[in-house]
Amino acid sequence: MTPQEIFEYRLRWKPGTCVAVHSDLENRAKTWCNKNVPKHQWTIVEYTDVYEHTYCFESVEAAEKFNIEFQDWTTN
Repeated sequence: MTPQEIFEYRLRWKPGTCVAVHSDLENRAKTWCNKNVPKHQWTIVEYTDVYEHTYCFESVEAAEKFNIEFQDWTTN
């Protein structure tokens, strides 16, 4: 998919299922997402609160796996 196609695809399912995580884990969380979820099925919204980024997923299953991985750092 081209970047434009990914953008348009995400618009169809956003906001999806979201998980808020402490911003200190940004690199680790992005790496996890890139390894475990296709690029067009997740997105990040940065600084949704103080020291918080929100990761949105198209599927509930991906969000649950992400939440399990980062459960000690989730803020919601």
